[in-house]
Amino acid sequence: MLEMETDNKRKALGRGLEELFNNEPLVYDKVEEKILQETPKDAIENIRLGELHANPYQPRKVFDEEALNELADSIREHGVIQPIIVKKGIKGYEIIAGERRVKASQIAGLEEIPAIIRDFNDQEMMEIALLENLQRENLNAVEEANAYKKLQENLNITQEELAKRLGKSRSHITNMLGILTLPTSIQDMIEAKELTMAHARVLSKLEDKEQQESLANRIVKEGISVHELENLTSSPKEFVRKHKVTKKAPSEYKYLEEGLSEKLGTKVKVKSNKIEISFVNVNDLNRILEIMDLNESGN
Repeated sequence: MLEMETDNKRKALGRGLEELFNNEPLVYDKVEEKILQETPKDAIENIRLGELHANPYQPRKVFDEEALNELADSIREHGVIQPIIVKKGIKGYEIIAGERRVKASQIAGLEEIPAIIRDFNDQEMMEIALLENLQRENLNAVEEANAYKKLQENLNITQEELAKRLGKSRSHITNMLGILTLPTSIQDMIEAKELTMAHARVLSKLEDKEQQESLANRIVKEGISVHELENLTSSPKEFVRKHKVTKKAPSEYKYLEEGLSEKLGTKVKVKSNKIEISFVNVNDLNRILEIMDLNESGN
């Protein structure tokens, strides 16, 4: 009877991220908090430190040794106050949250640590790792875009829903995912920090891969600015023949142009009581309309 009750408790704790957060914002730091709040105290177990392994989907992190030693001193004096969260693995347990506490407990000379066992599957473990990477790690643009793509696919939600859940603008998600349409050679340049995110966003609007690569190489060799790149790509004919951009006097609406350009991911001009929004082709137009929550018919 007691064994059956324990099994039922563990099944109740086996919910995935989508059910755990319902329609609330996805915040990595709240994963641990929510699990802790809903776990009965008698469901917390002591697990031997030697049985614990890092989340296989989580890249190895560098831990501050001084901070670990301070935590170890606190654990020696007060014990581990907050249990870690783990899932049962093939051999031992995989850490979902609390790796610092595990390392500090090893330094403190403990043999066991209090833990909550959750039945996360591999997909959910990956989702947690993606959330932590997005919200705690300093990712480059390509890594960030791939994280958004995987999270959207795993949770089976739209770009708009993903933006709301992560507290990002819809245009940011759309523009970041556009980077993944670029050739691998250009993505490599972004990861090597030879191209900025702003350069990549402009290049991603072009359909011709050869043009994208040609321009990317010119950006690296000639140091073409984002503004110059926008002018070069604003007209197909100009793109082919134009090499230098004539400097224009700054607009009195520069702040508005920059704000709209950032939101829409394209060149925007405000003049003569008009707002001009540039687009490269039909695909780019549809991308802008999607950000503005419109379609080609204006509905």
